[in-house]
Amino acid sequence: MNFEHCIRCTICVENCPVFRVNPEFPGPKQAGPDAQRFRSDRERVEDKWVLLCSQCKRCEMACPCGVEPAQIILREQQRYGKEHPQTAAHLLFANNYYLSALGSLTAPIANMVASTETGKKFFRKMGISTYIPFPKFRFRTLRNEKKNLNTGIKKVAFFFGCFINFYRPDIGRKIVRLLSAMNVDVVLPPQWCCGLPALGNGNLALAKYFAQKNAASLSNYIDAGYDVVYTCTSCGLCLLHDYPDILKIPQAKKIAENSYDLHEYIIKLINEGYIKPDFGEVRRKIAYHIPCHLRALEIGYPATKIMAMIPGLEYEILDDTCCGLSGSYGFKESNESTAVQLGNRAISLIRKTGAKDIVADCGSCRMQLGGLSGMTALDPAEILCESLGIKDQKS
Repeated sequence: MNFEHCIRCTICVENCPVFRVNPEFPGPKQAGPDAQRFRSDRERVEDKWVLLCSQCKRCEMACPCGVEPAQIILREQQRYGKEHPQTAAHLLFANNYYLSALGSLTAPIANMVASTETGKKFFRKMGISTYIPFPKFRFRTLRNEKKNLNTGIKKVAFFFGCFINFYRPDIGRKIVRLLSAMNVDVVLPPQWCCGLPALGNGNLALAKYFAQKNAASLSNYIDAGYDVVYTCTSCGLCLLHDYPDILKIPQAKKIAENSYDLHEYIIKLINEGYIKPDFGEVRRKIAYHIPCHLRALEIGYPATKIMAMIPGLEYEILDDTCCGLSGSYGFKESNESTAVQLGNRAISLIRKTGAKDIVADCGSCRMQLGGLSGMTALDPAEILCESLGIKDQKS
């Protein structure tokens, strides 16, 4: 654990969104490397403030010495979760995959309950925040799709993630059609939650269980000549970074070497000369919010390279703010003030652009920014599909 190189620099603290608005959090330097010098595996973790870290990874992006404060804090969050009773909110969000599956099966009832004041009071009693609307469950998930829409030379195993599967399968179907239109054979491999919600809520064993199942499935497809494509930046970060580093998954290196962000993959196809998409005009002015985990992937902003090819599209990149939600982090009442303050800061900058719509790669960012602003929040793939005339066709 490389914390010795952290001496006097406080760049990570200056880049920490939580430290900016929550005085109870001592910052990534103090909570990570500084505190690590005094921690012992033989003593209980009593630093409850480690739970205030949202794992946005901005500290690690800022560090000039390669220290990973967020990774150090994440390990302590795991220890804290083992050694202390879990709150109802932590237990629920760690098992978000199973709860979402149940919500999807009972979608009309679950959505109705979540939208009522009685339902919201029940959630608040469990420590779950209700300041933005909950996303609507969808009965017909993407996982139930069986079609392979093409037999192209390029082959992709689409890791679509929980948000698209349970809440926005329409976006997932558009992405399948988008790749199919680019002469790519798309399959939907057996998959489970990436494990990040369990990891972020102190259940290392469950996170590892999900990771092992996903790794076994994806590894088989890679061996059969498929590339893995993900669309959720948080899922991608978990696959590429947490599987090898925290969860120690044996197939992690193979998965990392063969996995691509959706827009990164499309750029790859364009650069190889495999496709020459004819983008149509899109008359929109959008604010493109860069998710923290897209920055942490260190692949640049590939969607912007495609947006630049779309006639009529105006966009402004906003990469200096965190939306504040950070998956389940902002849905805990204990973090609500932090999440709202950060979200409102991001929205104030978005409004200054004069944009009509928000675009973000992360479903969590779209929930937060759309919920707080009342603006339409889109996935970048929806802009691409609009340009190419690709719609969700339900069957």
